[in-house]
Amino acid sequence: MRCIILGLATLVSAASLLNFVRAPDWTWIWKLAIVVGEFGPWLVLLPIGLGLIAGFAFEGGLRLACLLLCTFSVVGLLRPTANAWRIGQSLPQNLRTAFGGGEALAAFSFTRLYVHDTPARSPITTEVFAQTGDAELKLDFFAAASTNAAQSAPCIVVVHGGGWDSGDRTQLDEWNHRWAARGYAVAAVSYRLAPKSIWPAQRDDVLASIAWLKANAERLGLDPTRLVLLGRSAGGQIAAAVGYGAKDPAIRGVVTLYAPHDMRFAWSVSREDDALNSINLMRQYFGGPPDTPERIARYESASGQLLAQRDSPPTLMIHGVPDTL
Repeated sequence: MRCIILGLATLVSAASLLNFVRAPDWTWIWKLAIVVGEFGPWLVLLPIGLGLIAGFAFEGGLRLACLLLCTFSVVGLLRPTANAWRIGQSLPQNLRTAFGGGEALAAFSFTRLYVHDTPARSPITTEVFAQTGDAELKLDFFAAASTNAAQSAPCIVVVHGGGWDSGDRTQLDEWNHRWAARGYAVAAVSYRLAPKSIWPAQRDDVLASIAWLKANAERLGLDPTRLVLLGRSAGGQIAAAVGYGAKDPAIRGVVTLYAPHDMRFAWSVSREDDALNSINLMRQYFGGPPDTPERIARYESASGQLLAQRDSPPTLMIHGVPDTL
């Protein structure tokens, strides 16, 4: 029994190290790092329990060793939570300073770590916004909760991730309901996938969705002059490239979650042996490496970093420090 408790305490302590050091992305350990970072507030119950057992059942050096291992595990597992709380204290004010006045939202809540609140469900309609050959491109439209009958709702255009060759518009369904409950209309859009379709097909599809939303704004109850593009991962790259490249004053903001924005640089650091076989994703997306004038132009037109200008929409980028991929 003592060996089992000590072994478990050692394993949990070793796993909690992944909240301090970067896991190599060419091994399975990066998957464990996601679990440890994401579910630390729940996993911490294990070292707490082990520590209580050791404190009452063990003696001498063995008890001290178990308690030290369990204490380190608790600190490691809760490190992301502590960082989130620390950042959350100043985040509302930082957002107001960067983007102007507005409602001060709670940026962090200990309650939400353990109690799942289900957002109000908004009416959803599925609409065809473009026809590409024999395929229809669709969007899911989430109607905004009625907040001001005299004013149409701003609209968030959500671009899904998936490495450009997978994923679909249902990825952020719960978030879409949350935004709609706060008074935003939401359009979760589709786009053609690689390798069958290479860039700039994806840009053109998102632009087509924007044009469709504007044309149907009155029917949908949205304000065609207040749009925000939001995307995660591959979708964040598309959102930034469209948001900066379109020069459309109706696009009032861009939000990107862990997205690449310099595609020639992304190619230069891509490898076959990383977690995503990223070099293959890039080949599929652009039709090959940036080694011809035509493909170089594709890479550059997809790079939000190169397209950003002083008059580009205000942008919120969220990216994890250890996420070098």
